[in-house]
Amino acid sequence: MQRECINAGWLFSKEAKEIPGELPKDWEAADLPHTWNGTDGQDGGNDYYRGTCYYAKELTAAPLRAGEQIYLEFCGANSSAVLYVNGTRAGAHDGGYSTWRVNITGLWREKNLIVVAVDNAPNGRVYPQMADFTFYGGLYRDVNLIRVGESHFDLDYYGSTAVKVTPVVQGEDAEVTAEVFLTGEKAGQTLHFAIYDTDETGEEQLVAEQTAAVDTTLVKFVIPKVHLWNGTKDAHLYRLKVRLMEQEACLDERSLRFGCRTFEIDPQRGFVLNGKPYPLRGVSRHQDRPVIGNALLPEHHREDMDLICEMGANTIRLAHYQHDQYFYDLCDERGMVVWAEIPYISNHMTDGYDNTMSQMRELIVQNYHHPSIVVWGLSNEITMHGAKDDSMLKNHRDLNELVHRLDPTRRTTEAVVTMCPIDEEYVHIPDVVSYNHYFGWYGGDTSMNGPWFDKFHEKYPNRAIGISEYGCEALNWHTSKPEQGDYTEEYQAIYHEELIRQISERPYLWATHVWNMFDFAADARAEGGESGMNHKGLVTFDRRYKKDAFYAYKAWLSDEPFVHICGKRYERRAEEVTRVTVYTNQPEVELFANGESLGRQKRREVPFFYYDVPNCGETKLTAVAGACRDESCIVKVDVFPEEYRMKEEGEVINWFEIDTPEGYLSINDTLGEIMKPFRGKLVLLRLILMLKSQSRQNAGAKDEGKKKEAGVMGFSVSKEMIELAKGFTMRRALGMLGGGLTKEQYLKLNASLNRIRKKQK
Repeated sequence: MQRECINAGWLFSKEAKEIPGELPKDWEAADLPHTWNGTDGQDGGNDYYRGTCYYAKELTAAPLRAGEQIYLEFCGANSSAVLYVNGTRAGAHDGGYSTWRVNITGLWREKNLIVVAVDNAPNGRVYPQMADFTFYGGLYRDVNLIRVGESHFDLDYYGSTAVKVTPVVQGEDAEVTAEVFLTGEKAGQTLHFAIYDTDETGEEQLVAEQTAAVDTTLVKFVIPKVHLWNGTKDAHLYRLKVRLMEQEACLDERSLRFGCRTFEIDPQRGFVLNGKPYPLRGVSRHQDRPVIGNALLPEHHREDMDLICEMGANTIRLAHYQHDQYFYDLCDERGMVVWAEIPYISNHMTDGYDNTMSQMRELIVQNYHHPSIVVWGLSNEITMHGAKDDSMLKNHRDLNELVHRLDPTRRTTEAVVTMCPIDEEYVHIPDVVSYNHYFGWYGGDTSMNGPWFDKFHEKYPNRAIGISEYGCEALNWHTSKPEQGDYTEEYQAIYHEELIRQISERPYLWATHVWNMFDFAADARAEGGESGMNHKGLVTFDRRYKKDAFYAYKAWLSDEPFVHICGKRYERRAEEVTRVTVYTNQPEVELFANGESLGRQKRREVPFFYYDVPNCGETKLTAVAGACRDESCIVKVDVFPEEYRMKEEGEVINWFEIDTPEGYLSINDTLGEIMKPFRGKLVLLRLILMLKSQSRQNAGAKDEGKKKEAGVMGFSVSKEMIELAKGFTMRRALGMLGGGLTKEQYLKLNASLNRIRKKQK
C-alpha cells in the first residue's frame, strides 16, 4: 500500500452552489486541516455558519497498473460529506469524527478534479445536533490518497486498519489473537505475522512469528513473561506487523501497536489495573483551539498531552466524539486510561438511530487495538428531555448489544445528566455508569456531591458509579470573598479543593473526570463576560495560562515536586489581611512575606495550605517546599479594583445599583437563604407566578392545557429543580433563566427583599 498525504493545495468556497466542472479560479486557497468556523464559531451569538461548503483539488498521477486500486481517505470531515471525482458522485459519509474511504478506481484518470461538499447544517439524523460546543465544519483532519494492489487488506472495513489484535493475559504470559480482513486474496498467497518488543536501547526485537495460508486469517501467539501495559507507571507497548505475501513479494502490509493488561471495574474498589487498585482521576478534553478551531496539528495534540501529564492525571474522557488517531496513540504511549464515546448527546432523535450505530461501529473497529481504551460511551446527557422515551431506550439497548458483540473485552458506560433519577431503566443499561454533577455551580452547593454518590452507592452497591463531569467556570476575575457564580479564579480553586476532598474519601468511584481540561468554544454561550466560550477549563483556551485549580490537581495527583502560590493574577487587594493559598505535593511548606516567615505547615489529608497575610504596601511572597520555590506579589490599595470584577455584556443591572443592607435579604443572596424566612418564600412564590405568566405569554399558548404545562422560561418548576437552585443567588438564577426582568423590576424585587431580615443560623 502507498499512502500519500494530499493536505496541500486545496481550494475552498462557502458561496459555491454547485459542483464545478473544472478547477475554479475564484475560490480561496486552503491547506488542510481546515475549518470555516475558526472565527465565527468562537465569538458568541450562536450565529456561526452551518451549511454546505466546498473543497476542490486537482490530482495528476500516472495511470493505474493492472489490478491496482485507488482510494481517497478522509480522517475527519464534519459532519456529512459527499465526494465527487471528475463530476461524478463517488461516495458519501455521515459522521464528522471518524475515518472513511472511497474507492475511486473506476473514475480515475490521468488528470482528476476532486470536489468534496462538506455540510454541518442542522438536521434530524446525524449526531451531534444539540450540545454545548461548536460543531466546526470542514475537512479538519488529514486527507490521503491510497494505492493498493488487487490483493490487499480491506480498506472498506469501517475505515480501520483491517487488523484486529486481542491480547489476553494468562498468568505471566499473554495469548495474543491476530485477525485480518482481506479482499482480492488469491490461492497460494500467505500471511506473515510477527510480534516485536522494544529493548532498552529502543531497538525492536522479534518475540514471535507465524506464516499462514491466506485463508487462515486468524492466528494465536503466546508472549512468555509478558511485559504489561501498566498505565502511567509503565506504558509498555508491543508491535504487530502483518504482511500479505506472494512468494517473496510483499503485496500489502500493516503495523500497529498494542498493549497487554487486565482491568476490572469493581463497585467497591473502583478501577483495578493488572490486579491492583488504580484510582482513575483525570479530565475530559475537547479538540479545539483559538482561530484554527478543530483543525489541529500534531504539535497541538502533543502540547495537550504534555499539560495533562504535568497535572498528574491518569485518565482522559475523550468527549464527545471520536478524536484523532494521533491522540489515541499518545494516550497509549503515556499510559492514559481512556473513555471513548460517540456524539449521541443531549437530544435523542428518532431518525438518528442508524447514525448512532454506524458511529459506534466505526469508533470501536478503528480503535480496537488501543490498550488505553477501557470503556465505550453510549451517550451523554441524552435524557435532557426525559428518560422514558421508548425509542431512546431501544437505541441504548441496541448500542449496548452492538458494543458487546464487537468488543467483549471492554465495558460500556454513559454520562448521565444530574436531573435523571437513579432508578430509571436508562441508567442501568450499560455495564458501568457515571453522572455529570455540577453541585456548587449549576445549583446546589459543593457539599452535595459526595452524599449524592453515597446514596447511589448505598442503593446500588453492585453498580460501579463514577463522575463523568464536574467543574465551574473561571476567567481573569478575582475576589477575596469567592461566591458561587462569580466566575473568579478563586471560586474555581475552592470548588475543586472541595471536590478533591470528597473524591479522596470515596475510593469506590471508578473514575472521575474534571470538566474540562481546557476552555473550549461554545458559540451559543454568553457567560462570564466573554461570549462564545465555556470557561470551565483548568487551562485557558490558548493553553498559555494554567489556572490555580490546575495546580490543586497537580498537588493531589503529580509526583513531580513543585510548589505554587495562588492568586498571581490578583495582585492589588484592598483588605488589611488577605488569605493566600499555597499548593504543593511536598510534605511541608513555609511562606515568607518580605523575607519574614509566616510559619511552616505540614500536609494533612489534602495538599492545600492557607495563610493570613498582612497586606501593607507591596509584599513579596515566597513559598518554600523542600527544594521547590515559588514567588508572588500583592499590593495594598484603598479601593477594590474594578478590573477584577466580572462585567457581563448587556447586563440589565450593575452590582453597585443593588442595595444590600446588613442583616437583610437582597437579590445577591442565594435562593436557599431567601427561602429560610416565611416572607422570603412569599416573595419567591410571587416571582415564580409572575415568570410563569410571562412564559405563557411569550410562548403564545393557545389553550388552557398548554398554559398549565408552561414552566418558568421553558423550565418546569419542580421540587428537584428548587433544591438544585438553592445555591444560586437570585440575581444569577434569573440571569440563567434568560432574564425577562427589566431594571425597574430587579430594583423593585430587591427592595421587597431588603425589608426582610435574614434568618440567623
